[in-house]
Amino acid sequence: MRALLALEDGRCFEGESFGASGTRVGEICFNTAMTGYQEVLTDPSYRGQVVAMTYPLIGNYGINSLDQESRSPHVRGFVIEELTEIPSSWRSEMSLDEYLQKWKIPGAQGIDTRALTRHLRTRGAMKACLTTEKLSPEEATQRAVEGEGVIGMDYVREVSTSEIYRWDPDDKLSGPWSIASGNGASKRALPPIRFRIAAYDYGIKENILRLLRQKGFEVTVVPASTTAEEVLAIDPDGIFLSNGPGDPAALPYAHTAVHDLMGKKPIFGICLGHQILGFAFGGSTFKLKFGHRGANQPVKDLHSGKVAITAQNHGFAVDPESLPSNVEVTHINLNDGTVEGMRHNELPIFSVQYHPEAAPGPHDASYFFDQFADLIEKNL
Repeated sequence: MRALLALEDGRCFEGESFGASGTRVGEICFNTAMTGYQEVLTDPSYRGQVVAMTYPLIGNYGINSLDQESRSPHVRGFVIEELTEIPSSWRSEMSLDEYLQKWKIPGAQGIDTRALTRHLRTRGAMKACLTTEKLSPEEATQRAVEGEGVIGMDYVREVSTSEIYRWDPDDKLSGPWSIASGNGASKRALPPIRFRIAAYDYGIKENILRLLRQKGFEVTVVPASTTAEEVLAIDPDGIFLSNGPGDPAALPYAHTAVHDLMGKKPIFGICLGHQILGFAFGGSTFKLKFGHRGANQPVKDLHSGKVAITAQNHGFAVDPESLPSNVEVTHINLNDGTVEGMRHNELPIFSVQYHPEAAPGPHDASYFFDQFADLIEKNL
């Protein structure tokens, strides 16, 4: 069956459909990771977006129940060069095609993703319509023009938990595993709990929760709309601000809550949490031309001079010129010089724009969770 991808500027790509049938509109973005498509599909940060993978062959190892970053996929559409129809992995439970059919998400293969990526890199992020229906290129383009994008959108309310809950109280989900025990049958023991933290769920990935527990944190997850007073009533040792989707400027309730928590508890934010912290400091964000999405983004630590290869997924960045004098930029992206980390010079608060939990991606930055523990210990 024919699939059509129409961008709002009139550029169209034709391919073959897989997954579900239908028409979906959202901002289109590209991800440069070679693996980890299941984690991409289930990452709540992709809410409202059509995702194109730049690696030419996707679906090789199928889908399994252990690599989910949330309970369901969040992308509106999935665009690839070539689909592996017969996956090969002892962990596979279904094919990528079957998975997208199950969740009613349309996919398109046979798309020249290299040309698509070059177009987005040159022209910038834009809205797109992915359809398997009998729409003309002109009709699909008009759907893209009229559809919603990301600017001004609060997708956090759609993905955040509605209730406060304790993550993995029985320690059945958080144990680290290796390839030898990849089926989950044998996991290494978890460390004793050192600190209790409250984690704001703006669209939190499960691997973040797993890694927090692996670092000795007891994690209480709270909804994105939770006030500072409600969080302080839990009496956590520290506050964690998670990743999430949409426009950080569209979350005034989150800005207020985090601002009110400043100086009361140590705070660590990543991705959207980092951007929300920027607003809480009194700063602002701006939209990147085409975003950072993939597992190979170089980031420089301005204090040590060391460079880490990081996993990233964001379309906005904190404006360094908007930050007050008592907030220091600690990390920058070597590709475009944008802010990748910051800290408050007077309060126990720091953040990074990228993903230390790296699912998928390298583990160069997992030490930030240890730094969070050290910060809490110093401020008890």
